[in-house]
Amino acid sequence: MEPVVSSTHGTLAPLVAKLTALLADECGRLKGVRREIRSLRSELTSMHAALKEYTKQEDPSDQVKAWISLVRELAYDIEDVFDKFIKRIGKDNHHGGFKDFFRKTARRLKTLGSRRGIANQIDDLKARIRQVKELKNSYKLDDAPCSTSSHAAVDPRLHALFAEEAHLVGVDGPRDDLANWLVKEENSSNKHRRVLSIVGFGGLGKTTLADQVYRKIHGHFHCRAFVSVSQKPDIKKIVKDVISQVSCQDKSKQDISEWDEKKSIAKLRELLQDKRYLIIIDDIWSKPAWDAIKCAFPENSHSSRIIVTTRIVDVARLCSPGSDDRMYEMEVLSDIHSRRLFFKRIFGSEESCPPMLKEISNEILKKCGGLPLAIISISSLLSSRTAVKEEWEKIKRSIGFALEKNQSLETMSTILSLSYNHLPPNLKTCLLYLSIFPEDYIIERERLVRLWIAEGFISEECGQSQQEVAESYFYELINKSMVQPVGIGYDGKARACRVHDMMLEIIVAKSAKDNFVTVVGGGQTSLANHQGFIRRLSVQYIDQELASALASEDLRHVRSLTVTITSGIERLPSLVEFEALRVVDFADCEGLGQYIMNGMEKLIQLRYLRLRGRGISKLPSGIVMLGDLETLDIQYTAVQELPDKIVQLTKLQHLITAGGTKIPDGIGNMMSLRVVTGFNITGSSTHAVEGLRNLTSLDELNVDLDSGKSDEYKSHEEMLLSSLRKLGRCKLQYLQITRIDGSLEFLESWFPLPYSLQKFHMSSSYCFTDVPKWIAPALTSLSYLDINLTELTEEGLHTLGELSALLCLKLCWEKDPEERLTIQGTGFPCLKEFVLSDGAYVTFMEGAMPKLENLRLSVAVSVAKTCGFYLGIEHLTCLKQARIWLDNEDVTTSESKAAAAAVTKEAGAHPNRPIVTIEGRWYEEAAASHEEKNNEDGDN
Repeated sequence: MEPVVSSTHGTLAPLVAKLTALLADECGRLKGVRREIRSLRSELTSMHAALKEYTKQEDPSDQVKAWISLVRELAYDIEDVFDKFIKRIGKDNHHGGFKDFFRKTARRLKTLGSRRGIANQIDDLKARIRQVKELKNSYKLDDAPCSTSSHAAVDPRLHALFAEEAHLVGVDGPRDDLANWLVKEENSSNKHRRVLSIVGFGGLGKTTLADQVYRKIHGHFHCRAFVSVSQKPDIKKIVKDVISQVSCQDKSKQDISEWDEKKSIAKLRELLQDKRYLIIIDDIWSKPAWDAIKCAFPENSHSSRIIVTTRIVDVARLCSPGSDDRMYEMEVLSDIHSRRLFFKRIFGSEESCPPMLKEISNEILKKCGGLPLAIISISSLLSSRTAVKEEWEKIKRSIGFALEKNQSLETMSTILSLSYNHLPPNLKTCLLYLSIFPEDYIIERERLVRLWIAEGFISEECGQSQQEVAESYFYELINKSMVQPVGIGYDGKARACRVHDMMLEIIVAKSAKDNFVTVVGGGQTSLANHQGFIRRLSVQYIDQELASALASEDLRHVRSLTVTITSGIERLPSLVEFEALRVVDFADCEGLGQYIMNGMEKLIQLRYLRLRGRGISKLPSGIVMLGDLETLDIQYTAVQELPDKIVQLTKLQHLITAGGTKIPDGIGNMMSLRVVTGFNITGSSTHAVEGLRNLTSLDELNVDLDSGKSDEYKSHEEMLLSSLRKLGRCKLQYLQITRIDGSLEFLESWFPLPYSLQKFHMSSSYCFTDVPKWIAPALTSLSYLDINLTELTEEGLHTLGELSALLCLKLCWEKDPEERLTIQGTGFPCLKEFVLSDGAYVTFMEGAMPKLENLRLSVAVSVAKTCGFYLGIEHLTCLKQARIWLDNEDVTTSESKAAAAAVTKEAGAHPNRPIVTIEGRWYEEAAASHEEKNNEDGDN
């Protein structure tokens, strides 16, 4: 079953909001225009309400799907009409958005007869709306039942519950680990109930693993039950199912058919109160479902166990909240296990695979990405086909579209689509948008958030800004296991994400079917299959044939253009043909600098522009005409100077330059700026530097200072400090200052305190004499600090330890301490990552850094040897990993070995068994010597 694809929600919602904004503007106050806009908004609001109801249907009829498609295209065209009208009327010196434009042109609307033009187009749109409305009524869509499947629904988890153990791979290790954990304390004094949560992406084998653990340990328990919950749980039925299973084992089966939910729960608690029970609760989707279910299982003292499987990280955490509980995150199969499973199911073994199919097999395995369900489903499909390379190539190319049509892939499609179907409409729209990216693409969080906002998918909610809402959507997709996190930082947040290849196949197919994104040259080229105008275009490869096909399309309605090719840019149609673009995102492509020079000034609806490539040394002059531009990202280009009139782009919020870029004079007019990176302070005029102080909305500032003596740039430094003093009183959250040579002494007197500051990163050979006075306990928001000091002292550490919100501390110093530094058991209450980049000897006392998880130290062995090597790692109770660099200068090899042995011994005694990596010059020399000896042995 497939619910209505929700990209139409992402089209209608912004349009309704836009029409509402127009009603509040001067255009809306013009006679006749207001009435027409209000009429349009009313009809679209009604359609949007109907759409939301249809979205709830699990299996809508074909007529419902067809009607939604008409609504979607109509919404796109309505917005295009209004935007074209604005473009035609406001093309002369227009640098603002809807509100600015209509204020300036209301009088022209009255005198130029333009009202008649838009009235005619609105009449055409109203006629189409009437047709769509009549179709809805004539089809009687509100009364029509959902379509039914041609065959009875089959529980997709059955194969996992009844899988033969001999056919499983990669399960033994996790099964034995979890089984041992569940029963290891059955004879100890701690007999509290424990909960194990198994969490992961759909198709990873959570149910299979839970079943295998269940089979291995069920004999240790008085009674047992295995129940499935699903997305719409029937609590009474689930509880009765458990009662039936445990009653049968107790030989006291009762007639429970007439019991209500309350009585069922009470009876189950009574049955289990004095028993050691094992319950597997498979496939929980929500916190309320767990809250309703868990009360049926009593907290007794008989070492009872509950195993929960879920796709949602927050649910897993809720189910396993205590220190005695455990959350196990599923991982994909290793390459070895993936290959073993794949070839065993098709040929019996890898050795039996014909040589001609080896390469295509590797490509298919890569697409499966270690997902057991994908490997099993696709290998089953291949085993039923002729073992011919061309046939396998065809299957590989069409996996995404075949998921909905091929019975061999039906189970995989159902299981993977369950997670998608469970998303609310706004998250579905945001997930479908990821189909613009190629396979294995690392999608940066900040970039994606800005794209979603530029596309109009994000609205302010409950006092949250668009940025905050969009970031919450990003983390929710990770939480629901729809995307995979990449680069988890000190704050526990992912800097990027990746879409599993199988999920990408599904969302690309859904996007194409819903005319949401058209992909050219990807694994699933959908250019020939799209319906209606192309609305969003992703070019992932282009040759002459694809270029010819693209040239025959009407590109006037394309809203976003994402190009990830590295060559062939000359084959793309000119930017002039993409007159409706809101988003342009180009990868590093040969010849891109020349391509963008023509037609940029025509894209006056553009909100987002991202360019990459060192071949771009100059921006097109027409960029100053893009009055709606919100993001300009030219990092990793060679652009060193922006057009003078760039300061006219007063809507610009994110200005990300290449580094060393000159600040334009008049930047103080760009008061919407929130992120500014890559500007060179000493290479700009003092007037431009002074303009920074007017950017009172600034959240992030990343600037460079040229090398040289500070007195040469004293006026620049003073002006920067003056600007920082004002910005520190506003909302500045992140400051990074890079200086290769020279002093940052002027920062010592940064007052008043920048209370909003959350991150400070210092990249410089200069060191503060001591911890600057503005870094004080009153900075209750400071969570990240990276600074250089002349000398690290106990007093300085004490000051830093009083920063109550500090999560990450990175320190570097000029003068190595001659004595051991002791970090006491007070201070650093929240610190999770601690990095000391230069040689020192630090010992952690009991209670020190109570939440530290990641430690990186450079240890001076010469200092440590004088008083016995001891770091106190065991006192870091939450430590997960440590990287220790042994500075072996002025010490013997035996002393280096002794230091390494001491670190290893401390790590081995730590109850968490953290991952500890030891590095150092002695290790590198030993490794090189070992490799050289091996080479000599090989020659002999």
